[in-house]
Amino acid sequence: MQRTLALSIAATGGLAVAALAMAQGKPTLRPSAQEAVGAASPVQPIAAPIPSGGYPFYMPMQGLKRPAVKLFVKCDASRRAGKEVYAGASAQSIGGRAEGGYEITFEATDSAGNPCIYPFYPWLPQVVGSLDRTQYLLRSSVPGKQVTFRTGDQWATIDLRLFDFGRQRVHFEMTDIALDFPGAVQPKGGLQLEAFGGQAPGLFTAVIRRSKVFGGKNGLFVPGGQTMLYVEDSEFSGNVGSNVDQEHTTYINGILVSHLRNSVWRGQRSWQDVASGHQLKDKAYLRVYENVTVTNSPNGSAPSAMPLVDISAMGFTWANNLHLKRLASAQAPRDALVDLRSEILYGAPGTYPWNPLVDGSWRMPANPLTALDKVYLSVFFNTQVESFRSEPYLFALRPQGTGLNPGTTMINGNEFTTKAQQREVSLAFGTSGRMARVYGKDGWTYVNPVLPASATWVTDRDQFIRHALGLIGR
Repeated sequence: MQRTLALSIAATGGLAVAALAMAQGKPTLRPSAQEAVGAASPVQPIAAPIPSGGYPFYMPMQGLKRPAVKLFVKCDASRRAGKEVYAGASAQSIGGRAEGGYEITFEATDSAGNPCIYPFYPWLPQVVGSLDRTQYLLRSSVPGKQVTFRTGDQWATIDLRLFDFGRQRVHFEMTDIALDFPGAVQPKGGLQLEAFGGQAPGLFTAVIRRSKVFGGKNGLFVPGGQTMLYVEDSEFSGNVGSNVDQEHTTYINGILVSHLRNSVWRGQRSWQDVASGHQLKDKAYLRVYENVTVTNSPNGSAPSAMPLVDISAMGFTWANNLHLKRLASAQAPRDALVDLRSEILYGAPGTYPWNPLVDGSWRMPANPLTALDKVYLSVFFNTQVESFRSEPYLFALRPQGTGLNPGTTMINGNEFTTKAQQREVSLAFGTSGRMARVYGKDGWTYVNPVLPASATWVTDRDQFIRHALGLIGR
């Protein structure tokens, strides 16, 4: 796995390596007096390894059915035809429809032994029939050898469409596939996972391994719903949409979990006179980031001036070895590299264990560190920052508001609530890089705190996940 990631990062210009070298070669942040509240030697996180090719413990993978439809796409013949040519069963033989799940395998090499580059975007069968326990798998014929789909078609996308899956269990996986769609200005995502209509305990899981995504209005788009997303050893190198303030390298809406490991985000398309979008816009209820690199290096345009990572303050974040690299933008950059926002409500009401709005039922205890199991919590271990400037601060924790604008998910009253009313806490351990402060001045935030014995669970990734998902019955 580490070798695969090293090759991927080398292809992106050594971003993660550069960030790590920065952290080792430049002075470590010296927090202000208000932030120096903790131990001289910050605590280190605990994270049990996830086996190569395995799944996180919280994903229920038992009971899934083998795909009923299996297709094999040949390389040389498909390249000559400009569309899929199959060995055995074909799109025509199944009538363009798949019931009981499907597995599409793409031949990894051409006749000369080179990695296959298909000059089109993949065709997917229409999904019909019962979805319960079905799987939808896209993979290279040789594990670890990536195949590429490359086309300038304005509609190029992989768009999985699963509607009204209700209480059923459904799984998608894409492995060893690169999408290079520089002209795909029409689809909402270069990879779009449209899984709608789920109701607990119904669940859609999506796994992306050793893959690369470029193109679409958002490189990766995941709409809200009963979805768990797991990404490892992959690269997301940007979008090609024209509405640059509303489109992002990755847009994850109000899903249950986003778990991102050993991967790189970069390349948000930008305009010089517009602040532009985010590299990683992630509104999952629970976010887990491990060895993730995010940079605003652009694709043929000015770097975005927005924070690199835009996530929700209402929910839970556990991050270790998050590498952030900010390049100078044409506009003045927005403060914060990681923005924990609270002005929009994402996800169904049942997604949240406590009211995301201030309603008078909560008051922060005198020592918030003794109440970490009762608040929305974000924890960042060993964050490394490289920037063209000394950042005013790295993390911003935005205050909760008092109500919703009628007929919308927009929250108002954020500027009028008091600190004692907030039910959000953020902790940072072992942060390094060029910045004056770790946190902005809002909210209950702590740098290198000494945790009480009752709160040491926050350092253990799996205990943290169990706590967050247990609050909503997952």
